[in-house]
Amino acid sequence: MSTTHLVIQSPALGAAQVEQLAALAHAQGVVHLSATASRLLDVSQDADVRAQVTAWGEQHGVDTAFVPAGVRLSQCKVLAMDMDSTLINIECIDEIAGVAGVKPKVAEITEAAMRGEIKDFSESLRRRVALLEGTPASALEQVYADKLRLNPGAEQLISTAQAAGIKVLLVSGGFTFFTERLRQRLNLDSAYANTLEIKDGVLTGKVLGDILDADAKLMHLRTFAQTYGATSDQIIALGDGANDLKMLGFARYAVAYRAKPIVRQQTPYALNVAGLDGVLNWFEG
Repeated sequence: MSTTHLVIQSPALGAAQVEQLAALAHAQGVVHLSATASRLLDVSQDADVRAQVTAWGEQHGVDTAFVPAGVRLSQCKVLAMDMDSTLINIECIDEIAGVAGVKPKVAEITEAAMRGEIKDFSESLRRRVALLEGTPASALEQVYADKLRLNPGAEQLISTAQAAGIKVLLVSGGFTFFTERLRQRLNLDSAYANTLEIKDGVLTGKVLGDILDADAKLMHLRTFAQTYGATSDQIIALGDGANDLKMLGFARYAVAYRAKPIVRQQTPYALNVAGLDGVLNWFEG
């Protein structure tokens, strides 16, 4: 049986937490990676033990990740990311709605869609975009300048992945206005999203073309991976909402980032407290 390590991370990781998790996981040793991360060596592979470790971590604010020993970042070929609330700190459509004065109505639908309570993402997006009809197109630039920020660790994750030869894909159920700016800003290889219709300087309340939903996200990832010769085992994917589940299901390293419960339950990895660059600690070199 191959060796498995346990990587634990927390902004306030203490010696007592490391010792507790090492005991729970039956670790054979500890390597301190930084002030906020440690690798517990050759841990138990028993399913009940893993469940106890994961539950303890969630209860005590420590991210836990069981990873194969010796895996290197350079063995991966693709990093795929959702945009809203994953790469960036906001849901762009909610913030546009804030400018338009309809944020509560739009945010309520967004939350329900992300939790998986609204099964038809395309319909939920059309309902939200319809509420934006008549909003000045300048609201998009206002949101980008005033509200949009990269989530902690985003630039470190992307630049380190790129240095390791990994190709980066941004695939979003949001809007091309934002994905294109981020693609250029971060030198991403590809970016896909939905296009808002604008006429006479205002939003019409419609989306041009087909909606980029969960199936489209998966399709774009499959095509991107094929282009760069990546198998599922060589893909890291991050997302936070129900619309990301199919894309995440295609990736060996599927990461729920600050995610809704439905996503955390269906992904092998989660970053609940660490930054996006926490992914890098899973790899040895």
